[in-house]
Amino acid sequence: MSVGDKDALLVAIFDRWIDVVHQERKGADGPASGSLTADVAVDAVMALFEPFIRYFARDEELSREYAAIIVRGERESAIFQNLALSLIAEIDGVLTRAGLSGVDAGCGARVSYFSYLGILMTVSNGAISEHDAIDQLHEVIEFVIAHEGGDE
Repeated sequence: MSVGDKDALLVAIFDRWIDVVHQERKGADGPASGSLTADVAVDAVMALFEPFIRYFARDEELSREYAAIIVRGERESAIFQNLALSLIAEIDGVLTRAGLSGVDAGCGARVSYFSYLGILMTVSNGAISEHDAIDQLHEVIEFVIAHEGGDE
């Protein structure tokens, strides 16, 4: 119980699992290079998100409690700190390899990440199914990658 009360413990468990997924992915892939087609880029970004969506859909009650703790803002979570920066950087790298400019890749990475958070919280609330969440996030990623830039 060195982490504190039950809310702190739940946040610590979720954050630790999320961190482990990030660390395993870094160790397995190494730095990627070369251009990607739009379809391959969409699949690559989705591969970054799917483990988390599946995890949150596995136990809606626990996920709902975690989401409530995060939304109340009573506990800091790595999902909004270093892990968020790491995931946004991973997405940015994929979008850059898909041909988006530096500015568009950065903006697209943030749009993708914040869409993912919203969808993740919706899944944890049981409002949409795991399948629908994956489909909706897939649509967002396709939209981001198809973005042509232009006047900001």
